[in-house]
Amino acid sequence: MCRRGAFAGRPTQARLALGCGSHHGPTVGETPVRVIPLAAESLGVRSMATYVEAGDLGILIDPGATLAPARWGLPPADAEWQALRRANDRISAYAARARLIFVSHYHDDHFRSDPVTYAGHTVLAKDPRRMIAGAQARRGLALWKALEGQATVESADGWRRRDGAVELSVSPPLPHGVDGTSLGHVVGLAVCDLVQRERFVFASDVQGPLSSVAAAWLIQQRPTLLYLSGPPSYVERELPAGAVQRGVDNLRRVLDATGCRAIMDHHALRDPGFAARFEPLWSTGRVVTAAAHLGLPAVPLEAQRRALWSDARKPPAPVRRTIETGDAIMTRSKRTFARRGNAQ
Repeated sequence: MCRRGAFAGRPTQARLALGCGSHHGPTVGETPVRVIPLAAESLGVRSMATYVEAGDLGILIDPGATLAPARWGLPPADAEWQALRRANDRISAYAARARLIFVSHYHDDHFRSDPVTYAGHTVLAKDPRRMIAGAQARRGLALWKALEGQATVESADGWRRRDGAVELSVSPPLPHGVDGTSLGHVVGLAVCDLVQRERFVFASDVQGPLSSVAAAWLIQQRPTLLYLSGPPSYVERELPAGAVQRGVDNLRRVLDATGCRAIMDHHALRDPGFAARFEPLWSTGRVVTAAAHLGLPAVPLEAQRRALWSDARKPPAPVRRTIETGDAIMTRSKRTFARRGNAQ
């Protein structure tokens, strides 16, 4: 296992992904590991798409991006559609650079069903036959079938491999939120640079973590940098009592036990009051949003949707309220999803 140290992913490097700033080569003390969030709620869309570069290995993680069809009865504003287009462009560009594509689970904000993204790659994806059910199982099986003859697909659950000086390991299935959740399971990815002794852990939709099982796995990994979804406080009424605070406490426990830094985004940034609600985490100086990791201000457009529409000249047609937490939109015209579910 890697020993802990100072992890790279500095804003000067990461901002290249968004066309911001310039990079004139490595500076003294920089490690070769780069973590570049490509899309996230703090960047305007539902996503955790990330590009990781360790040694000569490029990894594209969870290459999906969506919008919520309805928040407060309102459809996505124009700014959200523009952010989605930019996010998908970035994901496609980094897919061409990656050698490995990792899919943690089969919610539409975490993967693409189009095989073009994966063609010619090694794809490490959540096993669609293990600890999975319903729509996720159907989507996963459909993706694996679509990739036959186009990509090398391997089951990610519990997978471990070494590529030169980079060691990769995948968690067993972890709860998508609270223990026993109906939302199924995700798998986390640990990327360890054996030379630099750095360890990046991508924990996907563990939501805090809300699960003590997920928290224990994260502590066991001893990350130097952790990326995870925050507690879904925007649907707190649908969760067990005290669940959101338990997610905050669990992340504090992970930080204290490992000394790591953390990128916390996704579900947490859907709450218009995220800054105040999670102030005990931001104030540690060790927890930031994906946008802040890139050196950018947060632009949580979904959380700002009411304000975006109030500034528009023409109000939208009313949208019949749905369960907001599982809905997703891929494009304006071709692919629209409206599903029930809790905090996907």
